[in-house]
Amino acid sequence: MKFRTLALALALSLSALATVAVPSAVVAQSQASKQAVDAAKAAGKVGEQGDGYLGILADADSALRAAVAEINAGRKQVYADTAAKTGVTPEAAGEATARQLIARAPAGQMVKPLGGSWTKK
Repeated sequence: MKFRTLALALALSLSALATVAVPSAVVAQSQASKQAVDAAKAAGKVGEQGDGYLGILADADSALRAAVAEINAGRKQVYADTAAKTGVTPEAAGEATARQLIARAPAGQMVKPLGGSWTKK
């Protein structure tokens, strides 16, 4: 009985999380950071990872590293807030968001599914 209750609670938490829409701008970020990351994504230097954070694949200057760090810091806060509201872990919130972000990534961009390796979509 305890296992069924736990399984039901987990399923309800995950279904609540799955219904949370990913905003077009996932986090508060500067326009300059967004533009730098978008250009780096198009060039194959930055991609979406299965944990919900951006990853750097190739050489990146300090400005690009700072832009990625800014966006990832904002995402971390969003995942913590989502976790607090839905009762899941921040990691689960990030992974759920990552599935949506990877699915929406345009063809040609680099993505890294959870437990996988970088691939061109």
